[in-house]
Amino acid sequence: MSAALPARLRGILSLDDFEPAARRHLPRPIFGYIAGAVETNRSLAANREAFDEHAFVPRVLVDISRRSTQCTLFGKTWSAPFGIAPMGICALSSYRGDLVLARAAADAGVPMIMSGSSLIRLEEVASACPGTWFQAYLPGDEPRIGALIERVAAAGFRTLVITVDTPVSANRENNVRTGFSTPLRPTPRLFWDGITHPRWLFGTFLRTLLRHGMPHFENNYATRGAPIVSRNVARDFSDRGHLNWAHFRFIRSIWPGRLVIKGILSAADARIARDAGADGIIVSNHGGRQLDGAVAPLRVLPSIVAACPDLPVMMDSGVRRGTDVLKALALGARCVFVGRPFAYAAAVGGVAGVTHAIDLLTQEISRDLAMLGVNDVEALDAAVHLMKAR
Repeated sequence: MSAALPARLRGILSLDDFEPAARRHLPRPIFGYIAGAVETNRSLAANREAFDEHAFVPRVLVDISRRSTQCTLFGKTWSAPFGIAPMGICALSSYRGDLVLARAAADAGVPMIMSGSSLIRLEEVASACPGTWFQAYLPGDEPRIGALIERVAAAGFRTLVITVDTPVSANRENNVRTGFSTPLRPTPRLFWDGITHPRWLFGTFLRTLLRHGMPHFENNYATRGAPIVSRNVARDFSDRGHLNWAHFRFIRSIWPGRLVIKGILSAADARIARDAGADGIIVSNHGGRQLDGAVAPLRVLPSIVAACPDLPVMMDSGVRRGTDVLKALALGARCVFVGRPFAYAAAVGGVAGVTHAIDLLTQEISRDLAMLGVNDVEALDAAVHLMKAR
């Protein structure tokens, strides 16, 4: 382990190790918001189980001395075939969290998607890290959608990700049990959780209040949204039930850059998205945070790749290891995105923590490629390198 690594990160050897460290660092409600899924957590568990259904078939005595983890996506070469998924309110778990994630990703040469449910203005992130992608949750009518899209374009973002699997608020009762709610409600338990986690209290929460004031949802609309303690927060997220493909086509008509659709689990929907003008697809069940029992993205990934061979198909939900990344790539993904572990890494170690997480996953991919006898991630082929494990 590098001597330059901060002491609190030296015992972290994998992405999974960030979770218990974050559990110790964060107040129970904030950790619960990141870790929680919905209802029985069935989809959360299924996302991980899907990777166990595939086993590798290594090739031996292959010269792998010049192997590379690089991948090409949308005409750009990235240092590794994974990126940072959009995660809401991460500035509540780590100081200036969106900027932390974006800066670490930019330095490492991997893509990062900023969440629309963020507490830092999108203009600030675009200025600091111009290659960041922006993910939007759509307002409820065309004028407000148009105003938001114009704002994103004016900020300089070139890749827009539209999340489409949130027609209503999910039943995140597990988050509620840990004391998290939207809006946040000051309670004796929340106060106790704060003072018993002084590194977070002084390093993130009070530091944010002193330097930037009460956090607001900055990017759900063209104008500033409600503060995180406002009763209007729930209203701001409750007007999407009537949205349909016409709204997506409207976005395509006004958005000048790359347009990616996130939350697709059906090959039929993937074809509709392609015909409506999508430039890329992210197969996702929102990390198990929307419909409990929704199919794991890895299971439907091959059918969506087959349905849209002319589009780059990406994936998130459940990726934790280099072997997970390689299995997804072998099944047709061009890139995968990872969420919770990077949020934990930012909370525990800031930019250094996220950089360490990126390095760990990149090293795993390189090592796994060598063991598999593959030099180029784009040469992975399920017919050659995978078999059913069950």
